[in-house]
Amino acid sequence: MNVLLADADRRGIDHVTSTWSLPDVSLFTVSNSTALFNTIEEHPIDFAFVDISLLLHKDVDVISFLKSHNPDAEVVILCEQSSAKDAEKALSHGAASYLVKPVEVRTLEDVAKKYLQGLEHSSDYRELQNHLLENLLGNTPEMQKILRLLRKVAPTTSSVLITGESGSGKEFLARIVHRLSKRANEPFVAVNCSAIPENLVESELFGSKKGSFTGATSDKKGLFEEANGGTLFLDEIGELSQATQVKLLRFLQSHETRRVGETETRYLDVRIIAATNADLADAMVKKTFREDLYYRLNTFHLNVPPLRDRRSTIPNLVKYFILKFEKEQHKVIHKIDDAAQVALATYNYPGNVRELENIIEHALVLSENGTIRLEDLPEELTQQPIHPIKDLLPAPKTSHVREDAASEVKAIGYGNPDEIITLDELEKRHILHALDVCKGNKTEVAERLGISRATLWRKLKDHKIEI
Repeated sequence: MNVLLADADRRGIDHVTSTWSLPDVSLFTVSNSTALFNTIEEHPIDFAFVDISLLLHKDVDVISFLKSHNPDAEVVILCEQSSAKDAEKALSHGAASYLVKPVEVRTLEDVAKKYLQGLEHSSDYRELQNHLLENLLGNTPEMQKILRLLRKVAPTTSSVLITGESGSGKEFLARIVHRLSKRANEPFVAVNCSAIPENLVESELFGSKKGSFTGATSDKKGLFEEANGGTLFLDEIGELSQATQVKLLRFLQSHETRRVGETETRYLDVRIIAATNADLADAMVKKTFREDLYYRLNTFHLNVPPLRDRRSTIPNLVKYFILKFEKEQHKVIHKIDDAAQVALATYNYPGNVRELENIIEHALVLSENGTIRLEDLPEELTQQPIHPIKDLLPAPKTSHVREDAASEVKAIGYGNPDEIITLDELEKRHILHALDVCKGNKTEVAERLGISRATLWRKLKDHKIEI
């Protein structure tokens, strides 16, 4: 592990350097901002102690700069007792905690050691999270790009804007950002902005003082206060009134709020994740959504593709929702018959993931003898035209792959055009075909299938394909 100590007190640095005894740790020390930024750029940093006097350099925030290079890095602020309040504010920018000087070297070592132990403990958990995310979100290049950004953004405190069609999984992504952040053990508060009556939005979000308006019979915490220390998810952000947008902008700038009817200002440590299925660019042109608020929220932007554009995730989502509803409905599903599998795989899902979830609940309730049949699915699936199986296959990408779709079907094992196999078997045959075309080059196979090498290795193992 690489630990960075940044302190303008040169004698203090010399003392730490001479007595530092933590094994398996490289200690980097700097005493000015220029050296601090250079060290961050030149070396991977896992943990940093930064004196509060060095937090800003040419209007650049050191914590954000460090996390842009090392998203999982932990930062602890060093400060005098007189600057403890400023150190508290640094927590909202991504610092984990602060220590008041003078600090014993043993204390610095204990803090760093605790982080190192937590890092080792969480490695298996992260691997599991990555596996689940890939399976539920998909292996398309677009979704892989979203996952890479998500993993970098989650450990920071930056605001995130998530866009996409209704039901595409925006809240699911927001919860993943929260779970992968250092706020995972703090509240995640979700609110649908369009569901709150306009005259109550401000009091719901920011709280109210007793007697501040008709019906305010007692002091009330707002949702911002409920989310203090954690994450506030504002769904349908485009529905907020102009007055509420101004208050939200003020909070994003200062992290301070006031309850309706109060003059007292409260400092809150809350991360904002916003979502919408509306066109905010159009709303800004129409002056119904503030540009300055948009740019504050849009520090990072995740655009979730509709389910029809990531069909490879459908089998895993089906399994996920079956597990969910088996417990609720006290049923066990052993099988989905072939016709039902084809219907689930070829349906267009205008309602996206939310619609798929409802479809599986519907099917599970009607299922008999542990099997989901075509007739157990809603009418919109059973009455849709059944697409030929070739429509489920990826389009040829290069001249090495057969141009004719019928030949493609035959190539992966369909001698009989009326044959129906499971999607798992279809995937296995397609991987075998890709290995054959690419002459066993697994890097090329992963690239042309649009998945990572790790995902390919896992699928080879799942399908018992030995190379």
